[in-house]
Amino acid sequence: MLDINNYPKITIIMRGYTYDQALTIIKLLSNFHHKVGIEVTTNNADYLRIIRDGNNQFGMQVDIGVGTILNVQQASEAIDAGAKFMLGPISFDSKIFQLARRKKVLGIPAAMTPTEVVDQFRLGADIVKIFPAVTVGGKFFKQIQGPLGKLKLMAVGGLNINNAYNFFENGASYIGVGSSMFNQEDIRNKDEKGLSKSVQDFLRKVPD
Repeated sequence: MLDINNYPKITIIMRGYTYDQALTIIKLLSNFHHKVGIEVTTNNADYLRIIRDGNNQFGMQVDIGVGTILNVQQASEAIDAGAKFMLGPISFDSKIFQLARRKKVLGIPAAMTPTEVVDQFRLGADIVKIFPAVTVGGKFFKQIQGPLGKLKLMAVGGLNINNAYNFFENGASYIGVGSSMFNQEDIRNKDEKGLSKSVQDFLRKVPD
């Protein structure tokens, strides 16, 4: 079980990667000692295989979860493959939260309004993902936590090296980064040196 207190501040969203590219990135991230999490989305053709093989080979060194969860069947299959957490682009229903509690994985649904955020925490969310974060901007995170108090919120959608710190500065506890994390040529070439530098650059944006 992944303890919520140890959940990485940065989650890399892997969407559209080949199996070989995905395993290369997982291997690379295993060197960062749980500082970065990996979200393998369900719209990758080999997502269950990536999660399963990634965990079998590197699961002690890196936290691997599943993303783009839309229903309880997807959630169940991904957990069986070894996913330690699950994220969605929409709210989760009670069945998904019940499964998460039973299987002891973290549930991270999406929301975009204060009411949706509170509803998802009441249903059992460990973290609520504000998506798309770039639409509401960094200040939204500060403003929503004024009346509601400190919340475990993740900013996802439109984040890059230039705006990531702004979300942390305004009260986001976590960020999720997709295609802007890496140089696409480094991915195609499986250039571990270039890929590693990109991760290090993002980690410098994480506050202590």
